[in-house]
Amino acid sequence: MDNGNPRTQIQKHLLTGDNRLKQGVAPAKVRESYEAALAVARAAGIEDKVRPLIELRLADLAQLEAESPPPVPPAA
Repeated sequence: MDNGNPRTQIQKHLLTGDNRLKQGVAPAKVRESYEAALAVARAAGIEDKVRPLIELRLADLAQLEAESPPPVPPAA
């Protein structure tokens, strides 16, 4: 896998964000992954092609945050 390829980097960030979301990781970390993908796309000049996909993910994440109660800390 060519990690220098922007498309590969974007895919990696999106996959990381999706996996974090599925694993119940803090929404801030999920958002961080999606925003990193957008930053790579912006730097590569392909933001217009990737932005709609990332905006969908961020909107879904915001909706989940609004619906979800805060996590209960584990018992000590």
